[in-house]
Amino acid sequence: MGTDSIIPETRVLAIASHCELRYVGNKMATFVMQSLGCDVSAINTVHYSNHTAYKQVKGTKTSAEEIVNLYEGLRQSNLTDFDVLLTGYVPSAQAVQAIGKIGRDIKFNAGTKPGSFFWVLDPVMGDNGKLYIPEDEVPEYKALLREADLILPNQFEAELLSNTPITDLKSLAAAIQVLHKTYQVPHVIITSLRLTRDNHTISSRAPSKPASTAGSGTHTPSDTQHLDAAISHPSAWPISLPSKQPETPQINLDDIENLTIIGSTATSDFKPRLFRIDTPQLPLFFSGTGDMFAALTTPRLIEAVQAVPELSSKPSWRSPDDVPAEELPLAKAVQKVLASMQSILGQTTETCHAKMAAYDARAAKEGRGDAEADEESAKKRHLALMNASEVKVVRYVKELIDPPDLERFKPRAVEEGKKVPKEVGERKPDELEVTHLGVGPEKRGAVQVTEGGEGEGKLADGLQRGVELKDVDSDVLRAEKSEDDIEEKS
Repeated sequence: MGTDSIIPETRVLAIASHCELRYVGNKMATFVMQSLGCDVSAINTVHYSNHTAYKQVKGTKTSAEEIVNLYEGLRQSNLTDFDVLLTGYVPSAQAVQAIGKIGRDIKFNAGTKPGSFFWVLDPVMGDNGKLYIPEDEVPEYKALLREADLILPNQFEAELLSNTPITDLKSLAAAIQVLHKTYQVPHVIITSLRLTRDNHTISSRAPSKPASTAGSGTHTPSDTQHLDAAISHPSAWPISLPSKQPETPQINLDDIENLTIIGSTATSDFKPRLFRIDTPQLPLFFSGTGDMFAALTTPRLIEAVQAVPELSSKPSWRSPDDVPAEELPLAKAVQKVLASMQSILGQTTETCHAKMAAYDARAAKEGRGDAEADEESAKKRHLALMNASEVKVVRYVKELIDPPDLERFKPRAVEEGKKVPKEVGERKPDELEVTHLGVGPEKRGAVQVTEGGEGEGKLADGLQRGVELKDVDSDVLRAEKSEDDIEEKS
């Protein structure tokens, strides 16, 4: 390990979007992780000229076949000994399946050494009650959950994956327990929650306060802005949507000054250990912040795990049950992540305001005025604003490596995690005594038939013992066998 690196030598495969301009998707993730000492290989799921907040874009999406072909090229040269897989936006259900096969292949190859492979899955699906991917991708994402070690959904995505509406900390704790227990995800971080003073969540379908101008310091993009999960993580999108929303209770969003991140590492019986960190809500729209969060979390979690003797050799780096929520390596990692991001985004906000003030002064001098009735003038101002608000992460390496004001982002335990009933998230057999195991898609994945149960007789006609695995992809079975071997050896 180099003397200036915070982590051991770590090979990361990042599969996400790519834009030629500035820093979103893999372009953001690669730079951030390399700055903290990771050796990063990238497979891009889209190739765009710029992110779509500019309202104009050129480029192509990567097919599932092309993604697999690129990985096979690495494998044929023995270049797939990755320690970490980081996956972000994926444009199709077939591509999600392809990434599942890639993840299982890497996991299988690392199967003889517990803790030697870790999968960070950012299930980029949508926000504000609306999907930004084809609907058939959702069950494919659910099929991947049991493969992942850490998932990073926003509130809307967590509701989709857990089938649990999140209205307060109690229901949020229940949703996380479902993810822990039903899908056996060891680590969960829910990003960008908006909590009222009495700890109720703002609905993921709720409207936001209206936009105002950049010069005032409270700008969000115009109502006609096109949102695309390919190159702008939904957690970074403005909270409002242009389409009409269902009526919701009147909420004064001006009272919400913070965004809250809540994370959890499961106990041995898959109960949540919840911690929270509140961050000031900044008055600008940024692209690439979700990608920055995921990319920073990867090395910072490795750093925190390495500080605990023998934890890095445990499957999924899961801490013993006696470690409290606020002392979890995941909590310590997120603390540093948010300290870095808040500093970088705060400075970006100041730079943007200065640039837009200068732009507006020039526009007024040229006679365009504040009204900007001219459509061409409005377009030029929007493009200038998008450019001014770009997160130029290459200018902030110091903040990435040495996050300031750490105490300001100290994690706190969330007691609601201890109050979730034990049965929440438990898998129960259906009327035929068949239990879906959470491996593979519903109705096509692995199931278990209760031996001696009433359903066994009903299924016996024409079926052999082992029916529970007949429809499962061979890669799934191989990965499951690898997990069982690990548990026996550890």
